[in-house]
Amino acid sequence: MANNKAKTTNGNGANGSAAATTAQRLGTILKSSRDIMRKDKGLSGDVDRIPVLTWIMFLKFLDDMESMRAEEAKLAGKKFKPAIESPYRWRDWAAKEDGITGDELIAFINQEECRRPDGSKGAGLFAYLRALRGAEGGDRRDVIATVFKGTVNRMINGYLLRDVINKVNGIHFTSSDEIHTLGTFYESMLKEMRDAAGDSGEFYTPRAVVRFMVDVVDPKIGETVLDPACGTGGFLVEAFSHMEKQCKTVQQRRQLQQSTIIGGEAKPLPFLLAQMNLLLHGLETPRIEPGNSLAVPCARSGTRTASTSSSRTRHSAARRSAASSRTSPRTSRPPRPRCSSSSSSCASCGARGCGRA
Repeated sequence: MANNKAKTTNGNGANGSAAATTAQRLGTILKSSRDIMRKDKGLSGDVDRIPVLTWIMFLKFLDDMESMRAEEAKLAGKKFKPAIESPYRWRDWAAKEDGITGDELIAFINQEECRRPDGSKGAGLFAYLRALRGAEGGDRRDVIATVFKGTVNRMINGYLLRDVINKVNGIHFTSSDEIHTLGTFYESMLKEMRDAAGDSGEFYTPRAVVRFMVDVVDPKIGETVLDPACGTGGFLVEAFSHMEKQCKTVQQRRQLQQSTIIGGEAKPLPFLLAQMNLLLHGLETPRIEPGNSLAVPCARSGTRTASTSSSRTRHSAARRSAASSRTSPRTSRPPRPRCSSSSSSCASCGARGCGRA
């Protein structure tokens, strides 16, 4: 994210500096949105409300970023291909206060096929987003598709959902100051959700401990940071912020953005929250993989693991063995000789074809 965008026109044609959002106003917007969602019978607590607020902000964020990039491409005389096409862009269906609402809005978001805001028939919003594919893989369309494969809209009242959308439309992600302020509020909401998650057997590492771990490991530009069970992305966000301060050249910043921060998360909710968390803190294309990280060889997750740590603490042998510090050649063990035949039984454990002599 560029740092000098406070006066850039946002996706709705409004000027970010003309509608500067103070911390107090942002807090009011988020609180009002959550108060509205409390009236919806499909949501039973912050564990339900925060994900809904997250995917709504995610789409507003994307539209603001795409509007900004389209304007930059126009000034540079270049063509710009948006990740999301009309009529699925935020400005097409969400930006107008008197836009689609009620059952029509719910159908547009949830159904595989529906009547779209422009009056034509086609795929519903989530169905369209899940089907997005990048031209060469690894671009923002793949990130969007991966995020919405595990996202479900739990609000059942389309009128209340329209009210929430109108509130979120007042946040301008083209202002760097506003993004920073929103990031602070967002982290406070994540903390509330984490505190509630403790009752269901999940515990999250406090931010002060995460920051201490990153400072001690001290990852450098040129190294890769991997968190195979990243939860809401707290460790990766802290590592990204730590390494961002080291960037002195465009090449270093490009390397940090494209090939440094890698994560994995099996549960849909924290996976979505991790994506939004990293986007809000400046990582433009998060490389967070859904699914069980233990099923993927570490060598396929990154070229080198500068730090493998957990932003969410679970007391299991698998998680403890996954957390490790930077690998040192002096302490690494030589590889064991492999069995001469994959069909033979291992002398150590008796298993057939385990690969050990």
